[in-house]
Amino acid sequence: MRIGILTREWPPEIYGGAGVHVEYLTRSLRTLVDVDVHSFGGDGATVHAPDPGLAQANAALRTLSVDLRMAAAVGGCDVLHSHTWYADLAGHLGAMLHDVPHVVTTHSLEPHRPWKAEQLGGGYRISSWAEKAALHDAAAVIAVSNGMAASILDAYPGLDPGRIHVVHNGIDTSEYRPVPSTGVLERLGIDESQPLAIFIGRITRQKGVEALLRSAATWPGQLLLCASSPDTPELGTAVSGLVADLQATRPGVVWVSEMLPRHELIECLSLATVFVCPSIYEPLGIVNLEAMACGTAVVASRVGGIPEVVDDGVSGHLVDLGDGYDERLAAAVVPLLSDPARAADLGRAGRERAVADFGWDAIAARTVEVYRAVL
Repeated sequence: MRIGILTREWPPEIYGGAGVHVEYLTRSLRTLVDVDVHSFGGDGATVHAPDPGLAQANAALRTLSVDLRMAAAVGGCDVLHSHTWYADLAGHLGAMLHDVPHVVTTHSLEPHRPWKAEQLGGGYRISSWAEKAALHDAAAVIAVSNGMAASILDAYPGLDPGRIHVVHNGIDTSEYRPVPSTGVLERLGIDESQPLAIFIGRITRQKGVEALLRSAATWPGQLLLCASSPDTPELGTAVSGLVADLQATRPGVVWVSEMLPRHELIECLSLATVFVCPSIYEPLGIVNLEAMACGTAVVASRVGGIPEVVDDGVSGHLVDLGDGYDERLAAAVVPLLSDPARAADLGRAGRERAVADFGWDAIAARTVEVYRAVL
């Protein structure tokens, strides 16, 4: 069986959870089936560039031009498997062109991310159309959590529930594991002897960075904000202002605006007291798994698939969105920063859960079952 993986992100050009998912899933799939990877960039994949004649066009149109090139190139595959709207239309068209089944993994849903109109303008209507067309015609739709499966039917009620399969995200717990200090935090300006809260993610409305920065004004200890790639210049400016305001009122706030190497992120997670995930939308939240695998307590919003990962009161704490969210977030974070021993207990439990329930080998095997079901 030859599988065509269609993705925007591929190492080393990975900036989000979907890219991490594709990288590790593909690694494990290759022990079971033949895999060709078609991507927008990276090393070791078949890379497709946008039409140079669209250099000044809306980003959504440039994406569709890549999809056309992908669709033309996937002949010989038995199943096409696309990830995110960026590659979904390539799978949709490729399936029709080559008469093979198309499987879509939904890492997020365009109808549930209206803030993307700030980034894409009218292109948001195009991305929404591309996703809808792909999902409605796909032979199977993989949801990365039970919460995501429910969201798919909410956004696309015409879909046959029998075509939706839940296959969770995973984590490589041999790579993501507690590690000792090699001085990364010190180099970044963090005092390792003091409690530390950490955030890792893109600067997008989805990730709730603004709420975190407002809440952090009342936190003890230190804050390491590893946040990059703002969706829009305006959002980048807003976050910059909030960081500056926070740094002016309290010490120990460090913002790293470039993407750190993975081994440095693992060290930062391992040495942090608590990882904070304030997302307002998160189908699963693979970064929470990364923190748990590194033995770090998690405080996260109770949205999407996060409750399927973070066991409230056992491996971390969940916080409800809505009015007063900033204060509830602080009420969950502050006790852990004030009691690192308690945070360490939660972190150990999180590590045990990550190892037991979220290994990539099992997730790859479940994905191959979906492939076989559509052939």
